[in-house]
Amino acid sequence: MQRERLGSRLGFILLSAGCAIGVGNVWKFPWMAGQYGGGAFVFIYLIFLVVLGLPVMVMEFSLGRASQQSPVKLYQKLERPGQKWHIHGYVALAANVILMMFYTSVTGWILHYFVSFAKGNMTGITDDAAAAHFGNMLGDPIIMVGFMAVVVVLGSLILCFGLQKGVERITKIMMIALLILMIVLCINSFTLDGAKEGLSFYLKPDFSKVDGSVVVGAMNQAFFTLSLGIGSMAIFGSYLGKERSLMGESVNILVLDTFVAIMAGLIIFPASFTYNVDTSTAGPSLLFVSMSKVFNNMPGGRIWGTLFFLFMVFAAMSTIIAVFENIMACVRELTGWDRVKTSIVCGGAILVLSIPCAIGYNLWADFHPFASDSAVLDLEDFVVSNCCLPIGSLCYVLFCVSKKGWGFDNFLEEANAGKGMKVQKWMRPYMTYVLPLIIFALFLIGILTFKFDDNFTVLSWIKSL
Repeated sequence: MQRERLGSRLGFILLSAGCAIGVGNVWKFPWMAGQYGGGAFVFIYLIFLVVLGLPVMVMEFSLGRASQQSPVKLYQKLERPGQKWHIHGYVALAANVILMMFYTSVTGWILHYFVSFAKGNMTGITDDAAAAHFGNMLGDPIIMVGFMAVVVVLGSLILCFGLQKGVERITKIMMIALLILMIVLCINSFTLDGAKEGLSFYLKPDFSKVDGSVVVGAMNQAFFTLSLGIGSMAIFGSYLGKERSLMGESVNILVLDTFVAIMAGLIIFPASFTYNVDTSTAGPSLLFVSMSKVFNNMPGGRIWGTLFFLFMVFAAMSTIIAVFENIMACVRELTGWDRVKTSIVCGGAILVLSIPCAIGYNLWADFHPFASDSAVLDLEDFVVSNCCLPIGSLCYVLFCVSKKGWGFDNFLEEANAGKGMKVQKWMRPYMTYVLPLIIFALFLIGILTFKFDDNFTVLSWIKSL
């Protein structure tokens, strides 16, 4: 099977950034910043992006470009005979599938809110009605399954048109539209009465608010936002030539990803402070419930709400397309099928596998895998975010730096091929010894502090012994 190629460097940057940019940037990042005290959280988050996210991203790109294979096959190309690194390739494929099983539903929520604002259903109503809209949506299996299905079908259709004409072209359009919409929404937020107070909270660090939970939250978000560890970046590295070095390209993608996350906060916090939304307690509902209240009270709220959720749709769909491409590439290399057949089969499988999450808040509302307020989505998110991402990243790092893997010299040669910023030799001790320890600590802290039941974490249990 001839390896497909992206049509341009811009396509590679926007497609890779589109994979990283998603609900983690425009939904999770703002509410975590609100919950963890604003500016201090943002500052620590940016540090972890550089020291943790950047080197892992370079390694994933290097493995993909050197192997010219999908995540499920790249280890077989680079490992030595008899080694078992390739087992992680199959885990990475499974993790991408599990990610799609709940990401499609969350994207369906965003699409539903876009339609609701566009139709005028969310304006001219009371704040209580705006807040109830989210719960009514979750409780309706027809809405939940229906909008999830639309997302899956759209993603599947786009991939049928090929890498350049489908995936690359559509992602370019969505990413450029996303950036334009964000700038327009940002300018509007700066004109609101609470802009000064909101921006001060968001951008001015107050280090008196920093404690262990803030640091751990910033580490988790930096890790989650880039979707590292499951081959999401490796697959696009495999479509890339050797004209540009991978450190420079990774920096470009990281900057674009961070720009979108920061801009999301610049949109949300001035509006929240203007309309008295408590950002410290809003939590995951900040985007849907709280912003609906904001737009419902804002002059021209129907227009601004429609634009806001349209930009959210573009952000979420860029990730859907990128992860879908990753799954398809793996399946094609395992089966030899053509792109159209693989798109149809994978689309059908994802549609069926996504149903449990879509009905997890209605028909399966009595199923609580963890705490009493948890649902199917929380179980699937735990498997991906708390397990697959950190463990997978650790596998990629160890494979790149270990003599029993690919080896640092091979990694360095591949990463530095082409023009642009290079990985420096002085970085070797950090990448070899410090980076794996940080990732393992992140994984361990995530497991120890995870709320497996209403009043139970592993850490609290250990303390009680």
